[in-house]
Amino acid sequence: MLQLDAEALYAELREGVRTLWREDAALVGIWSGGAWLAERLQADLGLACRHGVISSTLHRDDFGSRGLAGAAPTELPFAIEGRHIVLIDDVLYTGRTIRAVVNELYDFGRPASVQLAVLVDRGGRELPIAAAYAAARLVLPATQRLSLARAPDGCFSFLVEDKGDKR
Repeated sequence: MLQLDAEALYAELREGVRTLWREDAALVGIWSGGAWLAERLQADLGLACRHGVISSTLHRDDFGSRGLAGAAPTELPFAIEGRHIVLIDDVLYTGRTIRAVVNELYDFGRPASVQLAVLVDRGGRELPIAAAYAAARLVLPATQRLSLARAPDGCFSFLVEDKGDKR
């Protein structure tokens, strides 16, 4: 069974985001795992500007079948127009969530740039989307789902499940 140390990968992600960071940037986490990561990154990097949270729900190409799916609404406590955005997610897979999030982001203005940093890039892209920084790259069968979990104390771990499991 696959064993990934989410805390060790978080430390690598933190250093990767530090290299992408610029003075006029803003941190935006994708709901839910990316939002958890952005919240912790903001604190650990000592960023003065509050991080934003963005939802892919309204721009997903499968919205008709998924509906609102319990996602939190987008909350961007800063202007997007002309801003350099560091977009954070836990797992990059097909690229469809990133496409939807970029569409949502542009509903709020036109950023100067958007750089994506992820904890894990698992390959399997359906769209031409790449992360500027990935703490790990691995290949999983399409039948498996990799998701980030957060314990009450804020520590991260990974769950690997077969898509058929209803746990």
